[in-house]
Amino acid sequence: MQTTSRIFMVRPASFTVNQETAVTNYFQQTAQIPDAAQSLALAEFTRYVDTLQQAGVDVHVFDDPTGTDTPDSLFPNNWLTLGHQGEAILYPMEAPNRRKERNPELIATLSEHFTINQVIDLSAFEQQGEFLEGTGSMVCDHENKIAWICRSSRSSPHVMTSVEEITGYRAMWFNADDRRQQPIYHTNVMMSIGKKYAVVCFEAIRNRQEAAVLYKGLRQAGKEIIDITLTQTENFCGNIIELHAENNGHPVLAMSKRAWQAFTDSQRHILSDYATIVAPSLDIIEQLGGGGARCMVGEIFSPRR
Repeated sequence: MQTTSRIFMVRPASFTVNQETAVTNYFQQTAQIPDAAQSLALAEFTRYVDTLQQAGVDVHVFDDPTGTDTPDSLFPNNWLTLGHQGEAILYPMEAPNRRKERNPELIATLSEHFTINQVIDLSAFEQQGEFLEGTGSMVCDHENKIAWICRSSRSSPHVMTSVEEITGYRAMWFNADDRRQQPIYHTNVMMSIGKKYAVVCFEAIRNRQEAAVLYKGLRQAGKEIIDITLTQTENFCGNIIELHAENNGHPVLAMSKRAWQAFTDSQRHILSDYATIVAPSLDIIEQLGGGGARCMVGEIFSPRR
């Protein structure tokens, strides 16, 4: 199953710029930090949850514990995935303050509703300076069990080898750079794979052979490709996620208002003909957090109890 109708999200308690992640996340804008960053982000989060629920998505919301230094807690897809066989995998995080986001109570609560057969903790790799930040690092073709990954300091081949052994997925690596010719920190800001469409920034992949392998792989998987530019990527057009409504299975495409407006007219026509578009404003979250609509969603593929 490529998409799910069930997700978990974390309501932020102390959102602001994470200075520890800004070193490698060039999507973060750190020059001006509004005094009301937390309240603005909370309002955006709430609107996002509401619009997802209105589209028929089953959203499980958890509160980030107060008093912790976890400015990126609303991006839970980086530390936890819940797989089709009931496996919960905890991932090693590059920034020390992001490691505090791992929340056993969240997993325990989810296990009351969904089958979690085992919890596999890969966080020990952090002691070796090896990281792999969940579905930020990996953009997965679930139906063909392929994980596409762009190389960065946050995506370790050694950790991915363990993930391949656990899940049976095959890693496909490539290089992707931003306009500063710096590695894009997470694959999921420059590409997204749904049931029918794959949105990819081929402009970021300067190695033509790697770009050709990615293109061919997606086409062989039956995906129609929507090619976006670096400018569109900077507006989070790659940081989108396809879900589906729980009651009727209709596709739901979640993104920010900023991303939706940055797609071309023809691209918006293609996407809106295919899916219900959920596109709330996430301006402050994208500006300060350097992540957007996709980063805020943790997919639940584990079977319901």
